[in-house]
Amino acid sequence: MFSIVTPPGTVGVAAVTAGPGLTNTVTAVKNAQMAESPLLLMGGAAGTLLQGRGALQDIDQMSLFKPLCKFCASIRTIREIVPTVRKALAIAQSGTPGPVFIEFPIDTLYPFHLVSKEFGVKNPPKGLMGTIVTWYLNNHLLNLFAGAWETRDVSPLPVDIPQATDDQVQKCIELVSRAKKPVILLGSQATLPPTPADDIRKALEDLGIPCFLGGMSRGMLGRDSPIHIRQNRRDALKDADLVVLFAGTVCDFRLSYGRVLNRRSKIIAVNRDKTQLLKNSDMFWKPTVAIQGDAGSFLLRLSKGLKGHRCPEEWPQSLKAGDLTKENANRAKADEKTEHHLNPLKVLHCVDELMSEDSIIVADGGDFVGSAAYIMRPRGPLRWLDPGAFGTLGVGGGFALGAKLCRPESEVWIVYGDGSLGYSVAEYDTFTRHKTPVISVVGNDACWSQISREQVPILGSNVACGLAFTDYHIVADGYGGKGYLVGREDEDRLSDIIKQAQKESREGKAVLLNVMIGKTNFREGSISV
Repeated sequence: MFSIVTPPGTVGVAAVTAGPGLTNTVTAVKNAQMAESPLLLMGGAAGTLLQGRGALQDIDQMSLFKPLCKFCASIRTIREIVPTVRKALAIAQSGTPGPVFIEFPIDTLYPFHLVSKEFGVKNPPKGLMGTIVTWYLNNHLLNLFAGAWETRDVSPLPVDIPQATDDQVQKCIELVSRAKKPVILLGSQATLPPTPADDIRKALEDLGIPCFLGGMSRGMLGRDSPIHIRQNRRDALKDADLVVLFAGTVCDFRLSYGRVLNRRSKIIAVNRDKTQLLKNSDMFWKPTVAIQGDAGSFLLRLSKGLKGHRCPEEWPQSLKAGDLTKENANRAKADEKTEHHLNPLKVLHCVDELMSEDSIIVADGGDFVGSAAYIMRPRGPLRWLDPGAFGTLGVGGGFALGAKLCRPESEVWIVYGDGSLGYSVAEYDTFTRHKTPVISVVGNDACWSQISREQVPILGSNVACGLAFTDYHIVADGYGGKGYLVGREDEDRLSDIIKQAQKESREGKAVLLNVMIGKTNFREGSISV
């Protein structure tokens, strides 16, 4: 999984070799598509004259990526490179952001003198056929490089961002002003340009409407905002008289396909993607107002139109009270002893309390990460990274590498399950070589627990779910990092071990905490299908 973590307003770029280099990116590109991340993938290819003739690593790469990318192009002449890249970058950021792909045959990447040498026919056929072959190759070469040295415009093309109409905004202003129990569900699109995250936060605070944050919007309201509600979402949605589905919040499996919404509630849906905007609206829910547009710009216009209006205080206060009750219960559960090893909830609470205010959290796993989503609190916007709706295991190493390179001053924490760690533990070599000292917390219960927790009760078998209590800390040491084995005997000094890991990271070492965890009934019965 390559890294595509970039600052807002930029496009991630990945360059890979032809054939298997590109096929290895398919899952990552699909993840970028579903996570609505702007990405330019550049891939090598067989020479323009050799495609389809059995050249090394020559496959039909365009057919692979057309279903995954907003735009695909194969460079055929040097003069096409600049305009094609400009177009691809604009498309990646326009509308619903996503991946684009450009294929570069090898002869479009090498200088003229090398390509001309390869094009030369050492022993051309004699007679008319030889003349035709020589003429064809020379003509192809000249066309390939024609105009290559001309000055071209390299300025960015304009990006098309859909906007709500004035009538749509006015209708929503009226709905919000009449609501007694409104709720906002905020998704990852809230972090997209052109609206700065700080402006989004201020608009939400001015409205005073209780918010549930998901995806990249986690942390948008800071650590302890009175309007940020983290628990009991299903109950809140049943009681709400107005639900605002903002910024990429979709009625898919995460909202039970819309079944969690109260049919008597008014619903405002705002999404850049029309398909996602109306997903399952023919089945379990109906939007009162559906807006295909940028959520950040819409929110600012909504807040401006409601200036002086605030949600009735007793509503967010009652939800916050329920929030605190649930979180106190979670903390009490964290203090319970597990039959073996450490309580995973206690470990997560301890990390959350000690991580620095500028920390970035990368989530890569199933059961352990599912618990972390309830307990760990990102301190600000763009400080929580997970794979999104595709649920791709293995993103941890690449995401953390990108995050640390973009924000070298920040602590970067990877929360790993022991199963997901296997996909990217070798990135500790990358962290060492590129001096990107991240910290990993591995919840090691020797099991694919998210699968096992349903498989065993239903099928009575743990087949293919069992792992081993592997010495992952030694693997980190071997790659030049620093590993720690943390077990029940270390419970009383857990805080000291975490602080030591933070110190090692500040001194330039990538650290891995291999934490032996036991079983709890937290999130019992949870399953996503």
